Amino acid sequence: MSQGEKQPEFSHFDAEGNAQMVDISGKNESTREALATGTVRMSAQAYSLVKSGTMAKGDVLGVARVAGILGAKKVDELIPLTHPLMISKVNIDFTLHDQDCSVEILATVGICGKTGVEMEALTAVSVAALTIYDMCKAVDKAMVINNICLLKKTGGKSGTFVRPE
Repeated sequence: MSQGEKQPEFSHFDAEGNAQMVDISGKNESTREALATGTVRMSAQAYSLVKSGTMAKGDVLGVARVAGILGAKKVDELIPLTHPLMISKVNIDFTLHDQDCSVEILATVGICGKTGVEMEALTAVSVAALTIYDMCKAVDKAMVINNICLLKKTGGKSGTFVRPE
């Protein structure tokens, strides 16, 4: 931090350093959206079964989509100090990458509210990735879940954030 730059305050702590839920009652509602991503890399055999929809446990990506949506809706039960939110949209999309036998997950979460949905988008990706792992682990226990990150968020007091490339 350079001289003269103000140290950021952590809003989840009170003046005595105790954890607290941030008071958002005075904030204005605004349209907010968050976009997160992550990847599951797997063996060629597991990838082929996912791609063809023939994994023994069923439609891996269909189930992972529903799991990701459910994960986004349950963030306040999983992450301490987050607010229960009335999410207006959750989209989970998958891109299959043949060259490295990976499934890229993209979650978009939207709301018109007083707080953002970054945690909801990140959780949606995480739960979708874990579901893919669970449904494919009989074929490949060495799968790797990686690169879960926020790509973009819009709305709110802090405005737009776009992850640098």
